[in-house]
Amino acid sequence: MQDLRIGYGYDVHQLAEGEELWLGGILVPSSFGAVGHSDADVLLHVICDALFGARAMGDIGAHFPDTDPAYKGIDSKILLRETVAKVCTEGWGVVNVDATVCLERPKLRPHIDTMRACIADILGIPVDRVGVKATTTERLGFVGTGEGISAHAAVLLGR
Repeated sequence: MQDLRIGYGYDVHQLAEGEELWLGGILVPSSFGAVGHSDADVLLHVICDALFGARAMGDIGAHFPDTDPAYKGIDSKILLRETVAKVCTEGWGVVNVDATVCLERPKLRPHIDTMRACIADILGIPVDRVGVKATTTERLGFVGTGEGISAHAAVLLGR
């Protein structure tokens, strides 16, 4: 029997005018973006957390603390590559990832295929093993009022 492990990630970032909106490794055109120590790519962050969780290795903050100036403004694609290098040892590999971004606007559908391709490339898996979805919160809560963005991800590792 194949050894399998599932991991789950959740992340939130505040939104602010004048910031860049990085999601899934790509820059999404918008007048506002996420605030964070790195480039604040909430989608790549939850995938990192899910990967670390699947191997019981803590969370993204334990590996890339926001108190470390080395990570100030860092491209989250670098963080995901380093996460994969840390997690995919001892025969472990990513089977698939499924993620959801919660954001009222802008509409993400036009960008999702590019995000999936970027994530698949970093993870070293076929694009048909990367699911990315977007949803609103029907104007409810901090996402609905435009104050923040959140994301969820599940990953399956196998060896």
